[in-house]
Amino acid sequence: MTISHTVTERFLKYVKIDTQSDPNSPTCPSTMKQKDLAKVLVSELLEMGISDAHMDEHGYIYATIQSNTSKKVPVICFCSHMDTSPDCSGKDVNPQIHKKYDGKDIVLLNDKTQVIRVHEHPSLTKQIGNDIITTDGTTLLGADNKAGVAEIMDAAHHLMKHPEIKHGAIKILFTPDEEIGRGADKADMKKLGADFGYTIDGEELGHIENETFSADGVTINIHGVSTHPGFAKNKMESAIKIASEIVAALPKDKMSPESTEKKEPFVHPVSISGGIEETTLQFIIRAFDEENLKTQEDFLKELTEKIIKNYPHSTFDFIVKQQYRNMKQVLDKNPEIVNNALEAIKRAGVEPVLSSIRGGTDGSRFSYMGLPCPNIFAGEHAFHSKHEWVSIQDMEKAVATIVHLCMIWEEKA
Repeated sequence: MTISHTVTERFLKYVKIDTQSDPNSPTCPSTMKQKDLAKVLVSELLEMGISDAHMDEHGYIYATIQSNTSKKVPVICFCSHMDTSPDCSGKDVNPQIHKKYDGKDIVLLNDKTQVIRVHEHPSLTKQIGNDIITTDGTTLLGADNKAGVAEIMDAAHHLMKHPEIKHGAIKILFTPDEEIGRGADKADMKKLGADFGYTIDGEELGHIENETFSADGVTINIHGVSTHPGFAKNKMESAIKIASEIVAALPKDKMSPESTEKKEPFVHPVSISGGIEETTLQFIIRAFDEENLKTQEDFLKELTEKIIKNYPHSTFDFIVKQQYRNMKQVLDKNPEIVNNALEAIKRAGVEPVLSSIRGGTDGSRFSYMGLPCPNIFAGEHAFHSKHEWVSIQDMEKAVATIVHLCMIWEEKA
């Protein structure tokens, strides 16, 4: 199958539109500038002939490529998110193409201190001779997840140009605010009308992820005792110091992101705020199974109780909020979803690799909202940083995978 790719030009266009999400905003989308990209995408989808493409009030895009087969085929959805991470600036992105990559460290154009080093990014050793897109060193690139957006758009363009390729109804869903954990919040599964889905938001070429962390957030509110510091002896119980003791008491060699890998769980403090009388600690808890998740939370609560016993007039609240759950529990009930994706990756000329992700995707949430949804590679690397990069050839393989996947579902119906 030969595809006249548009993925690179689309990607270069999309990354120049600032779509950074904001965790402190109560709106949906959290930043209105995400709609700037959404409007461009809707316009392009309509130009392809996808007549129902539209953006809803919350910034979600829905579109349908109509079935062109007489077979009854499950309705498949492809999903990517439009926002970029708030961890690094996404304004005035200036992408650079490094043609026929030579295998050496990449010094970024406008900040020579920013170097993508091969020993820190070993996946680059597989890219020699390929064309690598990076930022100029002053912002993130936005490959997470505009690579996925561009790949879905290119696949849709190819399918609309080639009606001889048989497929069932294909749904397209682009979401806002995935980077701040809200990507699925306002998604309308009934309106989407899909049976199964795939997020195109993975890293390494050929990988499909059918397993994620299960995730909770924990808030610890410390209620201390404030008094005038000049008269505080045997009276003051500083909530700031109590919170600091809790963080300092966390294990240094285990149970943290910086000391774990593979399927090891972690407890991670992400913010601390407040004053003498009240201080709030925010944690994220991650584990691949819910039993381990509960174990980490019990450990944190017991640690807090132990420390606060030394402060007889202080109290605390321990609030657990579910964030998402491991998609594998849902996907295992429908093995054809992953099996078809593995076959599609093979047909695209790539060796498929089934893997787990130490994180979550919109698909983690969608899987528990009635849309079983593993994650397929988009080729994005070094997310949320100025060292972010993607290979043009990897993006093209992702496009081919999407097209083959549409064909496989129709063939097997």
